[in-house]
Amino acid sequence: MSEKLEFIVSDEYDGKKAIDFLRKHCHLSARMITQLKRKKDGILMDGKILRTVDFTKAGSKVEINLPEEESEIVPVEGKLDIVFEDEHILIVNKPHSMPVHPVKQHQTNTLANIVTYYMKNREENYVFRAINRLDKDTSGLVLIAKNKFCANTLKNKVNKIYFALCHGKLDCGGTISAPIGLKSDSKIVRHVLDSGAPAITHYEVIFTDGEISFIKLWLETGKTHQIRCHMSSIGHPLLGDDLYGGSLELISRQTLHCGEMRFVHPVNGNTISVSSNLPKDMQKILDKITKQED
Repeated sequence: MSEKLEFIVSDEYDGKKAIDFLRKHCHLSARMITQLKRKKDGILMDGKILRTVDFTKAGSKVEINLPEEESEIVPVEGKLDIVFEDEHILIVNKPHSMPVHPVKQHQTNTLANIVTYYMKNREENYVFRAINRLDKDTSGLVLIAKNKFCANTLKNKVNKIYFALCHGKLDCGGTISAPIGLKSDSKIVRHVLDSGAPAITHYEVIFTDGEISFIKLWLETGKTHQIRCHMSSIGHPLLGDDLYGGSLELISRQTLHCGEMRFVHPVNGNTISVSSNLPKDMQKILDKITKQED
């Protein structure tokens, strides 16, 4: 069963061509509009076929009947920590040590496998599309769009706040603006590189005991390993992040958590704001360093 989206034509688009309404108000891509035109009853206005060359009328109801999609990911039963869900989007709290997508060495133990099982168990059918991607050992919020429309609309429109524990004393916040690129001898590790892709990271200090700092971060760009690479580049690698110079003495994975997320809902326009607590391993370290200050 295909998903249906409904929009009411505002006065702004009264007498305007349907293509303008579909692209600018409904945020449909040219490719999706082409697919919908080929689908029976793909685009309707007040129950009648709406062509892209037709004119929209204020107060009319435009229906978008999205094409059906079939997931090719193997469903695997597992625990899913759901933070928010409706018929259009799903937000889950991903534990550390779990990849988001299947890759060669991880085919069935990923978030995508578990979400696919959950989806099929609810007799839903959508392709797994994670709007934000977290590293395997990074924990926190992951936003999943249940259709192409939501995925396209939410792209680069989600504000995320990360929390991390890093080595050393940071007295105040700041901004790291430094391009990132792959190291010449690695397919994984990034470093600051003049010819790399632009990357900007903002951070704020929440607490420090002089040896470890608990910080809040947000990004202007979303490059692979950006936070890990940038913090290492200023001499403050994340605890547990031995790939970027962090110590494994207190924890065996990078202490990075996506803890807050805020965006405008792609269909109803409501502001969605969610959060998740620090995982136990990070909270344990934070409790230890803050108690020492009491």
